[in-house]
Amino acid sequence: MNGEAAAGDAPAWSGGGPLSRLEGKVALVTGAGRGVGLAVARKLCASGCRVVLNHRGTPADAEPMLRSFDGLAGTAEAVRADVRRPRETVAALREVADRHGRLDLLVHNAGTWHPMPATAARPGALREDMSLALAPLLTAAPLLPELMPDGGRVVAVSSSGARAVVPGGYVSAGLAKAALEALVRYLAAELAGRGIAVNAVSTAKIDKGPDTVDAQLRQVLTRRTPGGRLTVPQDVADAVALLCTDEAGWIHGQTLVVDGGMSLLA
Repeated sequence: MNGEAAAGDAPAWSGGGPLSRLEGKVALVTGAGRGVGLAVARKLCASGCRVVLNHRGTPADAEPMLRSFDGLAGTAEAVRADVRRPRETVAALREVADRHGRLDLLVHNAGTWHPMPATAARPGALREDMSLALAPLLTAAPLLPELMPDGGRVVAVSSSGARAVVPGGYVSAGLAKAALEALVRYLAAELAGRGIAVNAVSTAKIDKGPDTVDAQLRQVLTRRTPGGRLTVPQDVADAVALLCTDEAGWIHGQTLVVDGGMSLLA
């Protein structure tokens, strides 16, 4: 990113300085219409970023979403694209570059899953979930050196189902997120020399409100979480923002687990 040491060069200083800030950074967030994606977009905007929210709806659908950013330190605008389709992903990236001259931060949050048991998995549904997990980054990757000439950050949102079995027919999401984390590592290795750090944030069950978590399940998961509560979208947004800072520039190909310690327990 601007002012960042060239790849292979050690920083000119070590410690002693304040944490970097994100003012003026240009960020594109996929799947930003609600939940974790919206929380990430709001966090980056509150930190002074120029945030572009990707969504699949109409311009009218974007209006109330954008109004929720009023009063934040940065700016927010929308770009419509179905990021499962490479042509639309490229068009969205080009539109961001045309509007702002560059891209500094790319957060890939878009995802979906079809509940099914592993013993009766539907190949078509698996392909659909895998495509949404992988296609946006695979499409963006060749363009990133051009879009991020001064370096940048790419953060993907993953799930605990990538590494452990999540009950309830989570196999398609688990496979998709496991593949996503592998892709993050490979992209990180190939883009590090360009000053582009690629990482992931992995979450446990997200509490998005009383309608999203059964009361009994909430109690069970809370007891299993050393932090004493379920993960909320803001927890994920905070971690994503951390990985977007200049200080995170020497972190490559890692998956940061944000689950209140749940995954620590056997």
